Amino acid sequence: MATTTAAQRREQARMEYDAFLKGCPTNQLLDRISDKWVSLVVSALAAGSMRYSDIGRKIAGVSPKMLTQTLRSLERDGLLSRTVTPSVPVRVDYELTPLGASLSLLLSAVKDWAELHIEQVNEARDHYDSTPT
Repeated sequence: MATTTAAQRREQARMEYDAFLKGCPTNQLLDRISDKWVSLVVSALAAGSMRYSDIGRKIAGVSPKMLTQTLRSLERDGLLSRTVTPSVPVRVDYELTPLGASLSLLLSAVKDWAELHIEQVNEARDHYDSTPT
């Protein structure tokens, strides 16, 4: 029986990822990146570095608590970086990492699709709601 290295075990585990399984890390990642606030933050940062207050103004309806949680989770996942510049007041800038930039292409496309097709979706909803069951 041959022994396997840690790298071989990681590669084997990666081949066995199945996002349809609740306990799979890819399922958890899909849950994270499908969050409305995540998609809006990543799309906003696609244009470049932004300060916390600028992100908050750009994304209508996000509470400071939710914005902070979202930014922290994205930083933890390696999707954005946070840079603190000592000044009065302290300046904090957020920017997508290369990993985050690759995700932003997908999430921006979903945002664009939603903006393009919202009228069709609204019509379908109205039709569905007016049809007796």
